[in-house]
Amino acid sequence: MSSPKKVHIGIVGGGFGSVFEWHHHPNCIVEAVCDPVPEKRRHLMQAYGCEKSYETFEELLQDQKVEAVALFTPAPLHAKQAVECLKAGKHVLSAVPACMTLEEADMLLRTVRETGLNYMMAETSWYHQAVISARKWFKEGKFGRIFYTEAEYYHPGLASLFFDKNGNKTWRYGFPPMLYPTHCTAYLVGVTGERMVKVSAVGWGDESPILKDNSYNNPFWNETAFFITDKGNAFRVAVYWNAPIGPCERGQWIGEKMSFFEPHPNGTKHVVWKAGSSPLDLPQMESYEQTEWWKTNLLPESLRRPSGHDSSHNFIVHEFIQSIVEKRSPAIGIYEALAMTVPGIIAHQSALRGGEQMWIPSFEPRSY
Repeated sequence: MSSPKKVHIGIVGGGFGSVFEWHHHPNCIVEAVCDPVPEKRRHLMQAYGCEKSYETFEELLQDQKVEAVALFTPAPLHAKQAVECLKAGKHVLSAVPACMTLEEADMLLRTVRETGLNYMMAETSWYHQAVISARKWFKEGKFGRIFYTEAEYYHPGLASLFFDKNGNKTWRYGFPPMLYPTHCTAYLVGVTGERMVKVSAVGWGDESPILKDNSYNNPFWNETAFFITDKGNAFRVAVYWNAPIGPCERGQWIGEKMSFFEPHPNGTKHVVWKAGSSPLDLPQMESYEQTEWWKTNLLPESLRRPSGHDSSHNFIVHEFIQSIVEKRSPAIGIYEALAMTVPGIIAHQSALRGGEQMWIPSFEPRSY
């Protein structure tokens, strides 16, 4: 039976924040929107049919009718602003990544634990249609043990977002690829639930001025990481900003009984390989017609429509709102968010050290 509760949410950030269908969720009301840029505020108001707007984040936090906040602000602000939301007594959904440093990770976790409020990270790859399929098959045991996972996030041409329309540098200028890992790490954490415990990473850069004067002291366009999980399995992640390759967010899982490959920018489609009855039998390949999970009862009827990032947006909306209504932790809660974000922080450190293998700290409950 559906709940009559309505969650009053405030949306912060008039770019990416305007493309989620909060106003179509049966348990959600967009109470207010916020952006310092007037035209972006107007765009948010129009997108959500909302008459209340704020110029500053601080003003929105003072609104007692706002009980939850969706943050779609620059990445370096996420941890600080999420903590401010929680301390103001508001549940929070944050765009990725969750944090930029280990200190921010600790601060965020402690605040979530102290307040008891819901924190969710809006990682789109978690709800890619193929990832939903892989998660379902893994739970059903169809893969057997997945001993190798691979994920790639290729975004050639990202440099076009390094400057705003006035020619000012944005937060993306020279941003380290491995500090934006979650579009890839969701392919592991969001399917098997494993944690990454060790990493060796390598970066590549050139003589571009962008790699010499950015605020992150980042010398890399592209970073590749090889992780070892807490189950002793292998996981390769590639995040490339500047390479002659088609853009994609994709992954593949290789298991004892079955393997599953997402489409590749080179043109291959969804493919499943199934093992033979013995090691002497060759595996058999099958094409897979990807289920469009957004059409199913995984979403309320009002959200069953295509949305951005492989129709993941409406799943994020639904999970965050339902977690508040049902008074439970969201699927991509604080532990999952840090399990996807922190390994990238350490991977970047490894790349700066020439590929040195490094341990990844745990932020799981047992570590406190």
